[in-house]
Amino acid sequence: MGYELRVVRESPLAFAELAKAIAPAGFELRGSDEIVAGHAGGRHAVARWEGHLVGEPGSDWQLAQLLRLSTALGARLVGEDGEVYALRDGVIEVTTAGTVMEIGKLHEIIDAGPAAWSP
Repeated sequence: MGYELRVVRESPLAFAELAKAIAPAGFELRGSDEIVAGHAGGRHAVARWEGHLVGEPGSDWQLAQLLRLSTALGARLVGEDGEVYALRDGVIEVTTAGTVMEIGKLHEIIDAGPAAWSP
């Protein structure tokens, strides 16, 4: 199991609400618990439903898709250590312990696709 990011909202997210909200945002439900997004004709896992929505990104593309998904649901994307991922002026940022770090431009990351991070 990798590093987990959670989609967090003020009010709990019901599965029915999730299922209804993902299609207009460009996501699909695969099986009963996996959220996928398309790139270059393929479908790639972004998150899974475990009574709440979680993801274990293995690429900047998956991170960007998780952020898009959380935004579409009116939620925040939060890491295991309390860091918060956000989109500001088209740039993905992560805030941890009061420090903000830019990850990259959302559209460039989405266009690049789901190439895995190097170990």
